[in-house]
Amino acid sequence: MKKIVTLSLIATMALTGVHAVSNAKLASQLNALETELADVKKQLKKQNKKINKVKAHDAGDNIKWGADLRTAIDNINYDMADGTSAGKSDLMSLRLWLNMAYAPDSHNVFKGQLSMNKAFGADFRDPFTTPGGSRALSLGGMFDWTGNEALTDNSLKVRQAYWLYLGDEAFGLDMPWTFSLGRRPSTNGFLANLRDDDPAQSPLGHVINVEFDGLSSKLDLSNITGIPGMSIKLCMGQGSTNASPLFATATPYANEGNQLEDIQLAGFIFEPYNDGQFIVKSTWYKAFDLPGMDAIPTISGNPLNPSLSIAPSAFTQYGDMQGAALSVLVDGLTDDGYFADAKLFASFAWSKTSPQGGVNPNTGAAYQMLGSEDSETGTSFWIGAQLPVTEKGVFGLEFNQGSQYWRPFTYAEDTMIGSKIATRGNAIEAYFTYQLTDALSAQVRYTKLDYEYTGSQGFFGNFSGASNKISDIKAGAAAFTQLGGTVDATGAQNIGVVTGNLIAQGLDPATAQATAGQMAGAAVFAPNVVEAAEDFRFYIRYRF
Repeated sequence: MKKIVTLSLIATMALTGVHAVSNAKLASQLNALETELADVKKQLKKQNKKINKVKAHDAGDNIKWGADLRTAIDNINYDMADGTSAGKSDLMSLRLWLNMAYAPDSHNVFKGQLSMNKAFGADFRDPFTTPGGSRALSLGGMFDWTGNEALTDNSLKVRQAYWLYLGDEAFGLDMPWTFSLGRRPSTNGFLANLRDDDPAQSPLGHVINVEFDGLSSKLDLSNITGIPGMSIKLCMGQGSTNASPLFATATPYANEGNQLEDIQLAGFIFEPYNDGQFIVKSTWYKAFDLPGMDAIPTISGNPLNPSLSIAPSAFTQYGDMQGAALSVLVDGLTDDGYFADAKLFASFAWSKTSPQGGVNPNTGAAYQMLGSEDSETGTSFWIGAQLPVTEKGVFGLEFNQGSQYWRPFTYAEDTMIGSKIATRGNAIEAYFTYQLTDALSAQVRYTKLDYEYTGSQGFFGNFSGASNKISDIKAGAAAFTQLGGTVDATGAQNIGVVTGNLIAQGLDPATAQATAGQMAGAAVFAPNVVEAAEDFRFYIRYRF
């Protein structure tokens, strides 16, 4: 029995010793694991910090993109001064804007916009092999004022690219300020943005709606004056550059004496009041060395019964121009209720030509701007309203009228028939815009232009820009044919017959000859003078 007890005690002591050794070893291993786990946690914490820094860097360092895709169909019609008409009932187009933005810090911003604007299916005919126009003018070659508004092909072009600096205190005062340089957001400006369902860009849409490269700097005067929204902005831009192309001459990019000078523009935008409901803006600008063409007449055929044809001269520059506008928008007629979302606006604008002195080598006569040797003043007024129809739809109605010598820079206005704001006559427009989803909207729009004078959509010379009363052209063309003249694609014929018939009516030969020439000129121009234009548009637009 003692042996058994003794053996049991020995076994128990042996097992106890084994367990003691095992527990000590296990405790050591646990301590090592805890130390290792603590090291892993430290490493993970460091890695998380690095990852957060990378995420923060990427969030601020990457360009943010937005897409704006509009598919439209336009039914356009032109009534010409000779009684004919032209148009297209199914002009389909696709416009893409790729919007870019990047802000590395609170003071610096980059913004850009790539653009494609094309007719469905293909590009238009080549205007260099088919008579009728120059692609360099209309589609952004020589003048890129409408480079992204004219229908072209499926290539991407730069519509906007500029940087913006946001300052806190100008001149040590409580006066925030900005400075911007590049291809500026100079289309769809104040008031013009309403029908286009876009935020207002920098200029006042009544006088400036055209692409250009330049700079702007704004001072926010509201804090130091106590007047809500008061500010002033300086704007300067360049509309074309005289520089010989690379490899074209021995002196690339130097001024060329036989080409157009640089076209420049400078002005300011003064905002006297803006509390978000009542918005008042004004602007003044001056543009220098503005271009255009002259009408070059050619007499041919039988000297006793000649024919007349008229062609445009080479481009030259005619002088300077000033412009100004005062625009007022009431965004909400009441504090609540239906009229809280209603908008009313009115705008008045003014333009004044300054023809350059000297003799125009194309004509041998004094330089004329818009058909006049004198400095001429033009005016325009524009009124409109935008009313909510449903929770997601708005109805807009606008009317504008321009005088004989009215000339704005609105070549890039978003219509297929030309700028309604530039109309020397009357224009009316109605539209309904509906937000289908957060990303999709649709619009139906009707625009009607009734011209009283020629040249509304032209340049600053006399071939396309001269302001002549359309009723006088129609009367002259009609009298020419009644007195025996004929007109075709080559020009006006039988001027001698018309002269003889005028003499038979009692006019002296010199007066009869001059009158017949004027009638022949009217007959040549009448088929190319638009008396009225219409555009009925429907679009679906994706933005996000």
